[in-house]
Amino acid sequence: MATSNSHRAPGRAITPLRHSGRALRGTGGAAVLGTVLLGSAFAGGAAQAAPAAPASTPAVASPTAAPANPAPASVLHSSEKLRWGSQGSTVEQLQSALNDEGADLTVDGKFGKLTHGAVKDYQRTNGLQIDGVVGPETRGSLNGGASVGGSGASVPTTGASTSSSSGEAIVDAARTQIGASYSWGSSNPGVSFDCSGLTQYAYKQVGIDLPRTSGQQVAAGSQVSKSEAQPGDLVVWPGHMGIYAGGNKVVDAGRSPGAVTERTIWGNPTFVSFR
Repeated sequence: MATSNSHRAPGRAITPLRHSGRALRGTGGAAVLGTVLLGSAFAGGAAQAAPAAPASTPAVASPTAAPANPAPASVLHSSEKLRWGSQGSTVEQLQSALNDEGADLTVDGKFGKLTHGAVKDYQRTNGLQIDGVVGPETRGSLNGGASVGGSGASVPTTGASTSSSSGEAIVDAARTQIGASYSWGSSNPGVSFDCSGLTQYAYKQVGIDLPRTSGQQVAAGSQVSKSEAQPGDLVVWPGHMGIYAGGNKVVDAGRSPGAVTERTIWGNPTFVSFR
């Protein structure tokens, strides 16, 4: 019995090993299954992560690039000089640009007293020559230092031609009033003028609105030398002015002759241009 029992004991010992074998096979199967499931989980994680990176990164970068280059304020698209009496769409652009800089102008395309004052204020604030005239420096400053347009060379040529024909037209308009009497403070075509009344009238005939008094007219223009003066420019003496007719002649409403005449320039006047 002892032998028999001892024979059974190893038999019984083998049985658990078989069970263990089954258990190991079961564990092995579970391990295989676990590996498949775990691999699938990583694969799923990778599949979900891949679209997330490209979807989010470019979408954020694109909108943030736009504010890096802010749109410029109102820009003057002409090289034409603007001053008291100028009119049109370029003056509207100027008024809008000045409003962008803190002015409070009506954008009506008419360069008058308020626009003239706003230009001077801008020039004063930005260290420019304070003359109330929008030339290359003031225009460039308003444009943020940028040059506008590639055909700028052709614009001044056209502008010079226009200024020349306008100047002749101003002289012709003044000449139509020769013979009208002199009367202080008057601007009555065919009847009477004072000196600044005649200059204001002649300029108005070509669409340029000058202020009324001689001092205001001088302040609104730019002084030029006699050699630079062209027909239509103002000839200015202390307390008197007329219109340069070319050839050392002036058309003016003079107190001494008491009428509008064309005569030779005397003394040492200054010349003021609105070109």
